This record gives sequence, structure tokens and C-alpha cells, in this order.
Amino acid sequence: MALAGRAVLRWRARLPSPRGPAAAPPCRAAAWLPAWGGRRYSSRGEEKLDMSMYPVESIRNFSIIAHVDHGKSTLADRLLEITGTISKTDRNKQVLDKLQVERERGITVKAQSASLFYNHEGINYLLNLIDTPGHVDFSYEVSRSLSACQGVILVVDANEGVQAQTVANFYLAFEAQLSIIPVINKQSVVLQIDLKNADPERVEKQIEKLFDIPTDECIRISAKQGTNVEKVLQKVIEKIPPPQCNTADPLKALVFDSTFDHYRGVVANIALFGGEIAKGHKIVSAHTKKRYEVNEVGILTPDEQPTHKLYAGQVGYLIAGMKEVAEAQIGDTLFLYKQPVEPLPGFKSAKPMVFAGIYPIDQTEYNNLKSALERLTLNDSSVTVHRDSSLALGAGWRLGFLGLLHMEVFNQRLEQEYNMSVILTAPTVPYKAVLSSAKLIKEYGKEQITIINPAQFPDKLSVSEYLEPTVLGTIVTPHEYIGKIITLCQDRRAVQKDMLYIDENRVMLKYLFPLNEIVVDFYDALKSLSSGYASFDYEDAGYQSADLIKMDILLNGNPVEELATIIHNDKARAAGKLLCERLKETIPRQLFEIAIQAAIGKKIIARETLKAYRKNVVAKCYGGDITRRMKLLKRQAEGKRLMRKIGNVEVPRDAFIRVLKRETDK
Repeated sequence: MALAGRAVLRWRARLPSPRGPAAAPPCRAAAWLPAWGGRRYSSRGEEKLDMSMYPVESIRNFSIIAHVDHGKSTLADRLLEITGTISKTDRNKQVLDKLQVERERGITVKAQSASLFYNHEGINYLLNLIDTPGHVDFSYEVSRSLSACQGVILVVDANEGVQAQTVANFYLAFEAQLSIIPVINKQSVVLQIDLKNADPERVEKQIEKLFDIPTDECIRISAKQGTNVEKVLQKVIEKIPPPQCNTADPLKALVFDSTFDHYRGVVANIALFGGEIAKGHKIVSAHTKKRYEVNEVGILTPDEQPTHKLYAGQVGYLIAGMKEVAEAQIGDTLFLYKQPVEPLPGFKSAKPMVFAGIYPIDQTEYNNLKSALERLTLNDSSVTVHRDSSLALGAGWRLGFLGLLHMEVFNQRLEQEYNMSVILTAPTVPYKAVLSSAKLIKEYGKEQITIINPAQFPDKLSVSEYLEPTVLGTIVTPHEYIGKIITLCQDRRAVQKDMLYIDENRVMLKYLFPLNEIVVDFYDALKSLSSGYASFDYEDAGYQSADLIKMDILLNGNPVEELATIIHNDKARAAGKLLCERLKETIPRQLFEIAIQAAIGKKIIARETLKAYRKNVVAKCYGGDITRRMKLLKRQAEGKRLMRKIGNVEVPRDAFIRVLKRETDK
């Protein structure tokens, strides 16, 4: 009660005093309250918006796409300010980046949507904006977002020009047949360049050469200072078509994203391709066939704002009492009960590029980690999950990610959002084997199998061919670094496919890479060689035949399953030597000598020896006959030999973590 009383007093203190000569009438709402009454960014506001004021013709759905750090989120902040969705303050930085990991790293990880209201030439428009990630590891978020849009704003940095992910995002939008508005960012108020090295004319020529977009269609802006940003909004209304749908049609809603709320269950982000939806409607999921009653619908501004209804062409959220994580499938179609419709095509499943084992630090946390994984994979549907177990690490899972940054961000979100500390093993890629053994073909039920765990690697005698995944990599770099980059690519077994000069200073290289050569440290090496100027993007290019082997790690002749790796024959010796050296540093010394070996089949390719602790058994001998000293040393050696026969080397869990985790200094 005391807290409530203080809250009321603070609220009254913010109202104008009625005693002053210029006091407002007591019945008038305070100036700081929104015009429509309730709390502007709360789903519990009393007033609800009437969305019937916005017919399909006055709706525009669009995304902002760009390479990393070209100013997508800053442009989104200015658009929110110009349309009055948020108030103008100096604290408006990355407003749509709601996750802690996004603010810490300064990158967008999750696509976020917001509805903007804008008056153009006397007509009120509803603009549904989706801010998307720029890193290649989150391209699945971009492709999902584009399914709810009819156009995109393609942002290019005036200083850096067209980069690898700019090209990839352009083709995603082009293949989806969306209208594209090119915007050149980082320009100041008086149309002087923000950055001294910026060259907008050069960037316009790059856009024209690569994307066949005329230079006069490019809009020069400064998202940071707000210069020319209003012109972008006007272009969105003029160039992007309204959605092709009708309110009179039966309800057809696409679930393109979802989150889990502990109190309200699943909150689904939906795009309406027909009909209307309101609280109390009975809806059915095309995927699960389950029936639900709608508890709340609304729009994001950028926080939840309830509405009376949502109509065809609009984008918003829906809460319908889905309590189980498995009930909300990304790409699902929702329709009214007893009014079935043909389901929308949904989304193509994400193809994992990197696999890693994940285990709880303490096995008592297994169920908590399972629950956390289910809820986080609801919000990040590109992660694949398979049950796994290990003798050393216990029960866990093998997760598939779209890249290494995706894996690191997922691990960070587990820790920050669910307070779960986990062991994450070294990343591996999915290999394939073409079986020649009739027994194995009968056992697996197919001739070609996929290997995501080195423990499943079949023997060479029963396989006719091993296949490794490949990617088509695109590198955009200043021309002075070409020599170093070509050498780096050749060291990674890459094959050059194309080389194109974008302008007199920048070159675009295309290489076919084995995926396992780029998955760990290629991006870091590329940035280091090019002083940070080169950019890299890749796409799946199928499988190719490769000379693959399984490398085992032996401790005193006993294989350690968790440390086994699949590797190309040419790289085995160097990798085996490095792993043995790392193990020597991490395994604690014993009373007996430990042989650490890397082996391919029965052939040892690298060895390190961890010396035993040794007691000075001759300390009590004061001179005398040498045979006495030799007798004591011989007895000690026999004891050590016996201990080594019966002794068991147990690798501590923290040693596994240090060895398996990628170390940047190695």
C-alpha cells in the first residue's frame, strides 16, 4: 500500500499545479500523457487502437537490409522519431535491439518489427517496419522477415561501399521480387560527408554496376543526424506497393516469429494475408490442428499495443493461450475455426553449417537446461537440436548453428536470459559417407549417411567415398590486399571461381571453400590480413569428394571419444601435434608417465609425454656403493611400470573445456 501511495503522489506531482495563474483546468490530461490516453508502450493500456482506419491501400510493409554496421538500426531509430512513434531524445540508440547481447556487441541478432503512423499528402499511412540483422550467420532471420514485406530499404555505407553481405541481401530481396530502395548512409546536415574517406559517387556507381539500379534512384542520407530521412519515408510510400490481400477473404495469418512469456505463454508475431482477427475468435493451427481462443491482438510500436482487431495486410502480435513451446511453429498458418484455408508455403528449413555438443556443467541442471533450450529455440528457430551423451560430460545435446558467431550468441543468450552455464564443445561440420558395405546399408536403411559426430565415423573399408560440405564464399576487398588474400584462400584448399573489379579500388572474389576450413578462424585471419577492410559472406554449395580421416587421441593407449575429430588427411599431422601439446598443458601430472598420442587408425602421427611425479629415493644414501643407488632406482622404476598398467587416466572436466574450446592464441 505504501508503494502504491508513493506512486500516486509522484504521478500527481507531475501534473500542473492548479494554483498558478496559468494553471490548466483540472479535468485536462497532463501534457506528458499520450493523446489517446493509456500508457503508450504497454500491452495493459486501457485504450485500444482502431486499425480499421487503415485499409490495405494505405499499408506499406518493408524491411531495412544492409551489411554489418552500415547504419540499419540508426536509420530505424530516426524513422521511429520522425513518425512520432518514440519521442526524440539523445538516448535513442538501437531502440529495436532489445536483447542484452545485441547492445553489448553492437549488432542486430533478432529481426524486430514496429508499426509507424505517417501522414503523406493528407492520407494516413500504416508503415510496418522490420529491422533485420546484417551478419551472414543470421541470414535466416532476414529471409523470414522478407516474407512479410513487399519492399526493402537497402542501406550502403558511403565510406565502405558495397560489401559481401550487401550483395547477399540484395539477391534475397531480388529473388523474393520485392521493391528495392537504395540508400547511401553517413552524410551530414549540409550534405557534406560524415566521414572524410566517404565517396557517395563511387558507391552509386558500384550499386549501378552490381545491381543495375540507376544512380538517380539512390537517396543520400545521414541516419545519425536525420538528414534526408523523411525523403526515405516518402519513397517507401511511392515505390513500395500495398500488400495483395482482401479483408473479405477468410482469415489467413502467417506466424513469422514468436517469443515465450512465462505468464502469457507464446506471443506470436503474425502477418495477415487475408481476413481479420480479434479477441474471442476461435482459431486453428494448420500445423498442430489444435484449436485456440484469441486472448489479445495488437501491433508493436515498438512495444506491444493492443488493438480491437487486426485486418488483412497488417503485421502485429497474437496471444492465444499456447502454453507449450512446440505449439508455436515458425511458418505456421492460422485460420478461423470451421473456415479452413490452404496453408501458406511457410519457410524453408534452415540448414545448419556448424555442430557443437552442449552439456550442463552439473548433471542436476539437465532438466532446467532442456527447458531453456526449448524456449530459446522457439525464438531462434534456425537452431537444430539432437539428443547426445558422452562418457566424460554426461547427457546433453548436439546443436546445429548457421555459423560460429551464431553459436557464440546462442551460448551468451542461454547465460544471460536463462542463467544457464554450459560446456560447449569444439565446432564440427556435417560430413557424408557413401557406404559400400551391404551390412551397413541394411543397418542405416540408405546408401548415404550424414555424420555430425566423429564417434559415428564409419571405417574406410566399408565406405566407397567420403564427402565434405562446401560453400561459395564472396570476398569484397581493396585491391592492394588481393595477393595476401589469394594466398590465404589457397592455404584453406579453396578454388577460385570468379574475380570482378567493382570499381578502380575494390575487387570481388568468389571462391569455393571446404566449410571446415572457414568455420573457426578464417574470418579473423581475413580481417587481420586486410586491416579490417575486407568483408566475407558465404552460401551453401553442396558436397564434394574429400580424403577424410578420423583422428583419435590416445592416453596411455586408451582412446578418448570426446577428443576424436574428423579432418582432411593433409592437415592431420599439424592438428594432431597441436592437440597433443594443448593436452600436455591441461592434464594434471600423475605418479606415472602419461603418453599423449594422436592416431589415425593404428598409425601414431604425433606424441607428447607427460612426465611423472618423482620421489628422490636416493636422498638417504650418503655415498657408499653405487649398486645401492641403482637398486633403489630400479625398484622405483618397476613400481611406476606396474602403476601405469593398472592406473587409469581420467581427464578432468575443466581440462576438456580448455582443450575443446577454440583458443585464439593457438
